[in-house]
Amino acid sequence: MTDKKTLKVKLVCSPIGTKESHRATVRGLGLRKIGSERVLEDTPAVRGMINAVSYLVRVL
Repeated sequence: MTDKKTLKVKLVCSPIGTKESHRATVRGLGLRKIGSERVLEDTPAVRGMINAVSYLVRVL
């Protein structure tokens, strides 16, 4: 049994007024309202999404 690495991501800024692709990325991460958090699997794809919207999210 292997333990998968995870990342906890929190939306800290509103995506209103940002690029459409960045809003879609935030939704793709499963974040809706400011303050919402998700625990996601640590994969290169997820890290790339977080990197793209790093000014909107915090990794806890």
